[in-house]
Amino acid sequence: MKLFGAKGFEQTSLREVADAVGITKASLYYHYASKLDLLLAIIDPIVDHMRSIVDELDHVQHDPDGIRHILRTYLRGLIHHRDAGALVVRDTVAIINAMADRYPDLMDASQVLRTWLAGPDATDLTRLRACAALEVIGVALVSKELVPGADDSLVESSLLDAATCVLTVGGAA
Repeated sequence: MKLFGAKGFEQTSLREVADAVGITKASLYYHYASKLDLLLAIIDPIVDHMRSIVDELDHVQHDPDGIRHILRTYLRGLIHHRDAGALVVRDTVAIINAMADRYPDLMDASQVLRTWLAGPDATDLTRLRACAALEVIGVALVSKELVPGADDSLVESSLLDAATCVLTVGGAA
C-alpha cells in the first residue's frame, strides 16, 4: 500500500513490492496472481464494508438518529481503511476500472445507500444532498494526505457533522 501510494499503482513493480515485504517475487505470485489482484486485495475490505452498511439499512429507522448511525458506521469503516487513501487518490482510474470488473454490483449498493439517505419521500434536492453527504464522508479516505495531523476522532466528528449538515433541509434531516 505504501509503495502504491507513493509511486502509483502503474509505476510500482511487483519486484519492488516483493522486496519491500521481504519475500521473493515468486512467493508474491503464489499469493496474488497479478498486480491487479494485489490492488483488489487492498480494496476488498472497503467494498465489503460498504456492502455491510447497505445490508444494515433495512434494520435502521430513517430518522435523524438512524441517519447519523448509518453515516457514523460508514465513516468509521472508511477511517479504518484510510491507509489506502493515497492509493485511491493517486490511481483513481486504475481503481475504478478494477472495481467495475470485479464488483459490477457496487454501483447498485452505492445507489441503495444514497436512496436510503434521501428518504422515503425523496425529492431532487434530498437526492442531491444524499450524494453530497456521501462525498463528504468519502474525504475520510484521503484525510491523512489532506490533513496529516488530524486524528481519527477529529476526522470522525468533523466529517459526521458536515455530512449531517449537508443532509439537513430546513432544519430536519
